[in-house]
Amino acid sequence: MKGSVCTTNGKETNQQYPTRTAPLSTALWLLFIIFISNGAYVLAQSQDAPISAAPAAAEASQQAPAAQAPGSINGTVVDQDGAVIANVKIILELANGSSTGGSSTRETLTDTNGHFVFTDVAPGYFQLSLTASGFALLQKSGILNAGENLLVPQVALAVARNTVDVEVTVSQEQVAEEQVKVEEQQRLLGVFPNFYVSYVPNAAPLTSKLKFQLAWKSTFDPVSFVVTGAVAGLEQAEDAFSGYGQGAQGYAKRYGAAYANQLAGTFIGGAILPSLLKQDPRYFVKGTGTTKQRFFYAVANSVICKGDNGHWQPNYSYILGDLAAGGISNLYYPAQNRNGAALTFENALIGIGGGALGNVLQEFFLRRFTHHAPPQGSSSP
Repeated sequence: MKGSVCTTNGKETNQQYPTRTAPLSTALWLLFIIFISNGAYVLAQSQDAPISAAPAAAEASQQAPAAQAPGSINGTVVDQDGAVIANVKIILELANGSSTGGSSTRETLTDTNGHFVFTDVAPGYFQLSLTASGFALLQKSGILNAGENLLVPQVALAVARNTVDVEVTVSQEQVAEEQVKVEEQQRLLGVFPNFYVSYVPNAAPLTSKLKFQLAWKSTFDPVSFVVTGAVAGLEQAEDAFSGYGQGAQGYAKRYGAAYANQLAGTFIGGAILPSLLKQDPRYFVKGTGTTKQRFFYAVANSVICKGDNGHWQPNYSYILGDLAAGGISNLYYPAQNRNGAALTFENALIGIGGGALGNVLQEFFLRRFTHHAPPQGSSSP
């Protein structure tokens, strides 16, 4: 660097100055000021951005809300008895205006199992309208959450009420079949068959088929085999019909004879003759009136019965059935124990007396011990 000449008090002096730094300093100061200015601007921008962006984000969220996952709605439709109903028309209405398919109303039908399903349903309030031929309109509503697979509780449709009265007639045969089904469930102490007792005073008359059905059910019931075995055991213990002897062979003969008596008496007196003579083999419990009236009614029913025409008549079926069974028994009883016609009529009279005693027990006592019997005072089983 060169010196410069300056004048001091009129004198020139030659003074040596240090290196000039003004241009470099000025440049550094300019750079520093620019850096500070830019930093302040950036800082201001970074601090002001959230304030100005918040309204914009809120406005954007209002203009384009986030999409919610669709769900599904399914269920099963039945009638009042719990049987599924197919082809039920179901209309789905959405309160939020549309489903993912773009429509606010959709329809479907139940399948053969009564099941229905709506898929891709937008969440929100919905209403289901169910219609089917012969059934009243039913509406159900609810709220479907986002992504929910909603199972509607089982829907039961009620039968529609029509102004037209339809008279349904059931034949006497159908009524009798239903009543016999109940009678075949009747058991004393829940064990012993009590099929030939009706607690319905005006029960429908039995067809021949039902008379044979009752006889079959009674004689081939497992309990009947056990009871027959007990009877044969008592006879052997008392040495009744001694011609059969003792031991296993004697017991087998007594068992066969006792079962043959029951089989012949039940089928002849309870099925064959009642079918031919149009008579009812059952005992109809009176259940009302004075004790005296009910007692004589029970005793009389050992020799009288109700005909298929509903009128009372002599019980030829029961009396002749006992005589026939007694006559047949002479074919297999030991010769020394056969008394011919005398024994036959004797056994028939014993059978009538036993029938009278049994009717009295049925009238006054056995109802309360019979399972599946209707309560006292009921007119139907």
